[in-house]
Amino acid sequence: MEIVKKIENKSAVIGIIGLGYVGLPLGLEFANKGFSVTGFDVDEKKIPILNSGKSYIKHISEERIKKFVDSKKFKATNDFSELTNCDAIIICVPTPLNEHREPDMAYIESSGKIVAQYLRKGQLVVLESSTYPGTTEEILLPMFTNSLASFRQDSLADKSKRKNGRKDGWKNAGNLKVGIDFYLAFSPEREDPNNPNYSTATIPKVIGGVTGNCLKAAKTLYDQVIVKTIPVSSTRVAEATKLLENIYRSVNIALVNELKVVLDRMGIDVWEVISAASTKPFGFHPFYPGPGLGGHCIPIDPFYLTWKAREYEANTKFIELAGEINTSMPYFVVEKCAEALNKNKKSLNGAKVLILGASYKKDIDDMRESPSLRLIELLREKGAKVDYNDPFVPKLFKMRKYNYNMKSVPLTAASLKNYDLVLLSTDHTYYKENSKFIIQNSKLIVDTRNLFGKAGIKNKKIFKA
Repeated sequence: MEIVKKIENKSAVIGIIGLGYVGLPLGLEFANKGFSVTGFDVDEKKIPILNSGKSYIKHISEERIKKFVDSKKFKATNDFSELTNCDAIIICVPTPLNEHREPDMAYIESSGKIVAQYLRKGQLVVLESSTYPGTTEEILLPMFTNSLASFRQDSLADKSKRKNGRKDGWKNAGNLKVGIDFYLAFSPEREDPNNPNYSTATIPKVIGGVTGNCLKAAKTLYDQVIVKTIPVSSTRVAEATKLLENIYRSVNIALVNELKVVLDRMGIDVWEVISAASTKPFGFHPFYPGPGLGGHCIPIDPFYLTWKAREYEANTKFIELAGEINTSMPYFVVEKCAEALNKNKKSLNGAKVLILGASYKKDIDDMRESPSLRLIELLREKGAKVDYNDPFVPKLFKMRKYNYNMKSVPLTAASLKNYDLVLLSTDHTYYKENSKFIIQNSKLIVDTRNLFGKAGIKNKKIFKA
């Protein structure tokens, strides 16, 4: 297989579609191993930023990007005709839910159509986006095999001709056959932004191919940059693996979230209970409650399986129940805010509230599905005046569900004293380091992450939620 030889001798050009929290670090790993990498993105604002050696993701250093831009190992573009120059194409695009909590496959479908337009013989295509079992073979495979499969007869150096797509310089080659003319696989992303213990290269990678040759090509590709690859029997198994990983977390987080509500009514601290249970050396793994679920995986992926299961007349009651519990947590937090204010003879209606943390997890700038965004909405609906502070998120940009015109307010003694309530939503290390300062200058605090409790701080101002 020519693609395998190219990968092994590092002459293969790697194309990454989607330069976000998954695609960008993956592309940089390939560049670090000596491959030439071209990153593609529809967001035109990203292209000049990356090509100037700068970063728009907090935990990815500019020094790292600049190193590979300067060495000509990495470049970014929105000219998708350059896909014809790539030997391996990896798709890392979002897979959100629509307003009906059903899979929105628009990004995968549009990426597939673009790849199909420029697909040539010998290329490997890998989908990394989290999705339901069957996506790779049901959506992408027909696009690639049923498109006008073509290959170049002349040089690809003439960019003006290349932009003409299937016109000048293309010769109809009939339908391409998967595993023979091109290779298709699925390998779910396993990114955990800013995790100090694991990086893109050190997290084992599951790979499933449409055929044996597809699996061999994809495994060879990832073996160059990932510490360990785990081949499975099909793309469906690989797709289901990603869903299981996140459903496992969703269900267990829902369990402790539900316990938090129940034990709160009993006057029992759920954090102390979890700490005590964690002393058991077997049969127990701690999960922790919070103000809701965030990120692009746990709040979304379980519903992909729920949706697909309907096709087989199967119910997923357990998964759906977990989703309902987790999505209800912001309401519980708002109730605790109202309760805390009421004990201080204040009403939530008209209260000034400062939310600490806009990102979905500590020490990153990723706001995708962040519960803080939902909390802003719910608090405003109750009549509260809401501001936020986040050292990683200077302003809130437009997202699919929310469009807040807000900037992070400074965390000073004067600003803290100006609010009736401070709501800790994200447990950034910055807040832990300044916990005493926050308590000293705040009138009232609702802590959804037990940040102050873990710091050993007890104060009548603090309410746990």
